[in-house]
Amino acid sequence: MKFFIDTANLKQIQEAQSLGVLDGVTTNPSLMAKEGIKGQANITQHYIDICKTVSGDVSAEVISTDYEGIIEEGLKLAKLHPQIVVKVPMIKDGIKAIKYFSEHNIKTNCTLVFSAGQALLAAKAGATYVSPFIGRLDDTSTDGVSLIEQIVHIYRNYNYKTQVLAASIRHPMHIIMCAEAGADVVTCPLDAILALFNHPLTDIGLAKFLADYKKSQ
Repeated sequence: MKFFIDTANLKQIQEAQSLGVLDGVTTNPSLMAKEGIKGQANITQHYIDICKTVSGDVSAEVISTDYEGIIEEGLKLAKLHPQIVVKVPMIKDGIKAIKYFSEHNIKTNCTLVFSAGQALLAAKAGATYVSPFIGRLDDTSTDGVSLIEQIVHIYRNYNYKTQVLAASIRHPMHIIMCAEAGADVVTCPLDAILALFNHPLTDIGLAKFLADYKKSQ
């Protein structure tokens, strides 16, 4: 399973990259705003800086909601760097645009997916990735991980090449459950990745080893 980090913070991306387990990055306008990155020129440069930091795919989201606007934005984003994946919302014009991009060998990430039917449409249009938001589903008393299982099952039934990218990850158990469900990718905050290191028995064991070593000196 691939690990993507969901942020626009370059320091966090660099830290995740230094761990040796990072496969890519996902971003969106909200994450850019959170980092105080404003203005098209600054946003464009930030995408390029992110691509220079990681070796994998970097999802860059369009803000248009009409077919022509999505195409225009997506083509500009794709030209920025070979690692750019055009992130397109799950709407009618978005699916039409994904079909266009797939026919022109431009990678896409269909975002804001909340149902298996939406994921099926994205796969048929040729999306590179589909992003079910499991944390937001959990917030509505719906089992987000079950949706991952359902989409993985459908894709395997028909040998769709679209990768299931579990998004809106809230904690390390989400990561583990998505791995068990067969997700191809998880995208999550740095804190969720770092939390995978933690176990009290590891801390206790290491402390004992070091104490025993000190006694032997």
